Amino acid sequence: MRRTTRVAAAGLGVTSLLALSACGGGGENGGDADADAWILTGGGWPAIQEDFDRWNEANEDAQIDTEAIENDSYKGQIRTAVGSGEAPTLIMSWTGGALLEYAEEERIVDLSEHTGELESRVFDSVWQNGQIDDSTYAVPLNDVQPVVMYYNQAVFDEAGVEIPETWEDVEAAIDTFNENDVAPFSLAGGSVWPALMWLQYLTDRHGGEEVFAAVVEGEEGAWDNESILYALETMQDLGENGGYIDTFNSVTADQNEDAQLLADGQAAMLLQGSWVYSTIHQDFPEFAESGDFGFTSFPTLEDGAGDPSNIVGNPANFWSVSADASEEEQQIAFDYISENLYNEETVTAMLEAGSLPPLGDIEDQIAETEDAEFLEFSSNLVGEANHFQLSWDQAVAPEVAQPLTDNLSQILRGDMTPEQFVEAMNSL
Repeated sequence: MRRTTRVAAAGLGVTSLLALSACGGGGENGGDADADAWILTGGGWPAIQEDFDRWNEANEDAQIDTEAIENDSYKGQIRTAVGSGEAPTLIMSWTGGALLEYAEEERIVDLSEHTGELESRVFDSVWQNGQIDDSTYAVPLNDVQPVVMYYNQAVFDEAGVEIPETWEDVEAAIDTFNENDVAPFSLAGGSVWPALMWLQYLTDRHGGEEVFAAVVEGEEGAWDNESILYALETMQDLGENGGYIDTFNSVTADQNEDAQLLADGQAAMLLQGSWVYSTIHQDFPEFAESGDFGFTSFPTLEDGAGDPSNIVGNPANFWSVSADASEEEQQIAFDYISENLYNEETVTAMLEAGSLPPLGDIEDQIAETEDAEFLEFSSNLVGEANHFQLSWDQAVAPEVAQPLTDNLSQILRGDMTPEQFVEAMNSL
């Protein structure tokens, strides 16, 4: 299923790329015909650099120069470069509002005829994040990171509780865990961003992916939606009535305190990104190897309108191609995308690092990995998903991301009502 997205500048923030174009020069590209790309530092990005190195070794006449930029400064730098017509040939984004903006301002090209066999290999739930009105403007370039529900089986066994599959199951489990003086859920509320995972899943389960799509697309008053209000009310109820651990507002994710609460048996469950799987193994190996470390999907909402297969998280980073690049530079980028992305060496390196490429044709390779059980679970989750929703703080315009986090923090502390939250977000 493809999600049709209406491009609307109203949802993209006050400062448009047209305004940013005043910050730089024109869109002319001088010098040789080498293409270029900006990548990030750290994480899995060295593997992407190695992929470019192999490409350059094999394609002497189609070089792609790279520059590594720190994550914190990348968004501002790339937005200014795109707005001034001086973007690199390959433009990396998280899709969402940034991609809509680039397409609206005609700063990127339609890739629909330039992806080769890539679309047939990539999971549909991931591919659709790079589409606007059924045209492809961005393609995934690295691994997927869905948000999953981790649990401590020993805590469940001691309380006599089954792993919850529905929200009614969750409510019943909360009561039982509270009777046994165990926190049902660990949450790093002090870091705030982990709470976005709750807001996203509850909103999607209640109303479907269209609810947040309206926010990204700039529909007037889109935040004032019954499903967003339901999610906020439910989160406050969890915080006030024993759903989250009592100290959740002082727990942070920076030092993996939320994961430690799960590993130590102080909490039964933890909603977090797929990257926490490796964190558990690195920081809490005894728990990881005990047989009690489990993972499952977010529970279904019995009367919800959302597709229960929908997931949230980070579908991947994506490449787009600059409309301001020369034809020669664009062709190099097209060839790199259609001929090289997710090649065998890159896929092998990703799997060996515990990362999951968003591909439907690597089951045998996944089965041979050290983390096969978790990677197979995650791959099935992504492959069967009707929709994979990008993290909200990445999907909204840069000037909206911080107010979103600030207002959610007030929700967690009980300093703001759900109605005040939506009013504040709609006012931006």
